This record gives sequence, C-alpha cells and structure tokens, in this order.
Amino acid sequence: MFRARLLHPQTREPVDDCLAACFPAPHSYTGDDLVEISTHGGLVVPAAALAALVGAGARPAAPGEFTRRAVLNGKMDLLQAEATADLIDAGSPVQRRRALQQLERGLSARLDGLRSEILELEALIAYDIDFPEEDEGPVSPQRVRGAWEVVRGRVADLLKTAPEGERLREGALLVIAGRPNAGKSSLFNALLGTERAIVTEIPGTTRDAIEAHAVIEGFPFRIVDTAGLRDSDERIEQLGIEVSKKYLAAADLVLFCEEGEEGRGTGDAELFIAACTAPVVRVRTKADLPPVPRPSSPVPAVSVVTGQGMAELRRRLAEVAFGKLLALGDVEPVVTRARHRTALERALAELDAFWSARMAGVDAAATATHLRAAVLALDELIGAVTPEDVLDRVFAAFCVGK
Repeated sequence: MFRARLLHPQTREPVDDCLAACFPAPHSYTGDDLVEISTHGGLVVPAAALAALVGAGARPAAPGEFTRRAVLNGKMDLLQAEATADLIDAGSPVQRRRALQQLERGLSARLDGLRSEILELEALIAYDIDFPEEDEGPVSPQRVRGAWEVVRGRVADLLKTAPEGERLREGALLVIAGRPNAGKSSLFNALLGTERAIVTEIPGTTRDAIEAHAVIEGFPFRIVDTAGLRDSDERIEQLGIEVSKKYLAAADLVLFCEEGEEGRGTGDAELFIAACTAPVVRVRTKADLPPVPRPSSPVPAVSVVTGQGMAELRRRLAEVAFGKLLALGDVEPVVTRARHRTALERALAELDAFWSARMAGVDAAATATHLRAAVLALDELIGAVTPEDVLDRVFAAFCVGK
C-alpha cells in the first residue's frame, strides 16, 4: 500500500492525495495485475480521479467485468461469481448467509460430487461396452441400479430446494387480503415497521395495491396491501379490487385478515381460501377491541396496538414461505436461480432417459450418451463449459465494475 499523489495526465494538476495498492498476478481478485486506488470520498474527487484515469488511457469497466475476468482466469467458478452479485444485493440476513455459503463453494462442491457420481456410473456402463460377450457383463445390474438411484435421488433432492431458493433471492410475495376495514393496512404497517399505508375507520380507504420490502425472521418478503374484497359499484374501487386479484394470483403466500369478532364472515372466508392457489395464513385482527375472540378460536388473533400475536405471526409467515430452508439450515446448499434449476432439470431428465433406455434394452453405448449429457449439464452450471451468451446474461445483472 502506497501513499501517492494523483495527477491529471495532461495538465499535471493534482487531483487527490490517495492510496494505491498493487496486486501482482495471479494474487489478485481477477488473476491479472491489478492496482486499487483509494481516493477521498464525496462527489467531485472520485469523479475527477476517474476522469484522470480515463484521460491516461483507461476505460470504465463493464458491468461485472472484474468478476468475469476472475472466472475466465480460474479464480472462481460461475456459481461463485453469481454468489458475489447475490452478496452485494443481499437485503436480509438469510440472503447474506446463503450468498456467503455459495461463495465458499457450498453448491459447487455438491455439484462436483454429483458429477463424480455420474462419471462413476458411466464407468460401470463402460464395462458393458468393453465386454459385451460376458453374461450380464462384469458389473451386476443391481450395482448399476443402486448407483443410478443414489445419484438420481441426490439431484432430485437438490432440485426440490429451487422454489424456496429462488423465492429467497427475489423475496416471497406476501399478499394481505380481506374485506374492507379488516385491519389489513394496519397489519401491513406493523409488519413493515413504518406507516406506509393510510389507515382510517372508513371501509375502502385503500384503493390500490401498495408493495414494500420487509425482512421477517431474517427472510426477505415483498408485502402487498390490497384493496378490500367486496362487491362495489364504485369504479375506482372496482379497479383496485381487480389489481388485488392479480396480486393474489401471483402470491407465494396470502395473509387473510378477519375482523376481531369471532364468526363474522366465516362462510366468505372459507370460499376465499378455497379459491386461493397459494398457501393461506388466517388471522383475526383488532384483538384489542371487544368482543375479544375466545381462546378456543382456531384462527390466531393479533393486535397491532398491543403487539399480541405479532411475534407468532412473523414466525408463522417465515415457516410457511421458507419452511424447507429453515429445515435445511445454513449447511446444505440451495438452488437460488432459474439457471441452476434449468440445468438440474436437464441433468435429471438425462438420468431418467438413461434408465428408460436401459430398461428398454438399448445397447450400453447408446444409454451412456444420456449420462454424458447429464455431466455436460452440470459442467455448464458450474461454468466449466460455458457459452459466451450465458456469461453475458450472468454478468449483465452485476453492478458496474465488480
């Protein structure tokens, strides 16, 4: 680390008193020779420093270019590169922990293991190809079946984490629904921890859906406060209800609010819940107002005024939206992107095609092509064999530079 004076290359005018750190290849983030210059903060000094560097012949980095170079130079694989972006974008503790786990090759190591198991299965099939005259070959069918079942099961188990893993990256879409004046906006504000939605005693106050990000029990949520569901002749309210229905159709989880008076609107509630495609968590709001729901009520009561039931509600929402991830903990790897899911689906389909071909009596050489295709799908996922257009898509989402 050197203290240096940064001068403009043409005018020789001092730009800043800075620090420069030199990282000779290959001991740098990218694997190339690298110099990091630390200037004073603010708006003017960094901009002037950048202008001076460009004037000396440098150019601004493209989005993700430093990490892309690290991948191309073998400093990290493609999964680690994606984890770098996820770590920068993390907005909740669980997102941060998952990104760090992937950056430390948690998912990469699991895929390396699966790849090795498929190659071992392919090696068993090679005996059938090399010794076709042997009775049933030198490897028993039971051994081949056992090896196939193990690796297929592990690929399938990893693939099962995809729905909640992708939800973890984007945030679970939690839609708060119910009749007008059921306490939806108050509950929305309480879950956010800020007064975002207008709250009044007038039914129909919320005319449009309001969306905001929140962290609940360490997990990311996109919470939506919707217009109250009822039959209405008022045009603007009708439009708000239509928007509410669109959010409900896309929801990962629905929080259905019922007024504190037990038994009111139960039939409507059951019809609404039956029509929902997403899991529904029911709560009775305004528990601080009389009449108070009886303790035997199957629907838990909450009060945003006293805080009654709010901690339990937060835990319940996290369990319903991210139950599998909670069960896995932070040790097991998780699939967090559509690209990961697509590659694993391809690998699983090829493993199934291998077994179907084997059961149909197809010769060993032809069945082995499916195992090779499964390995290729994992290679593309890790980035061992990655087309240029895939790299372009991955790094286009990065912040400028990193």
